[in-house]
Amino acid sequence: MARDPVHDWMWSEACQMLARAERLHREFFNPAGARVSTPTWEPPVDVLETAGEVLVLVALPGVAPEQAEAVIAEDGHLVIGGTRVLPEALRSAAIHRLELPQGRFLRRVPLPAGRYSGVSRSMVDGCLVITLQKAGSSGG
Repeated sequence: MARDPVHDWMWSEACQMLARAERLHREFFNPAGARVSTPTWEPPVDVLETAGEVLVLVALPGVAPEQAEAVIAEDGHLVIGGTRVLPEALRSAAIHRLELPQGRFLRRVPLPAGRYSGVSRSMVDGCLVITLQKAGSSGG
């Protein structure tokens, strides 16, 4: 009995597509904590500038300032990263709606041109406020 190369090729393609769909399905339903190294979402930000400083407001409800990293990269971007997870007390709760993103976040924000000396972080009304003191400014 002769083998049909077209049939073999189609069967091979179908098996590969099923394997790819199954892999994507597994990745989609994995908890975000299983992929901690890969950012899964970007928080929204506002960037405001005064005469002496640049303020970056990052919407991060439920994330303490010390849980978020903020670094000025060489390309002039502020890189903000961290992880948002459900509080331990809520992990066994029945979830009816979950709209606030969970897991590793990373956001690159272009900064206004200039040099910055002091950097501080605080939390105000659910937003991480990163204050970048302009170099040469006394602040106030």
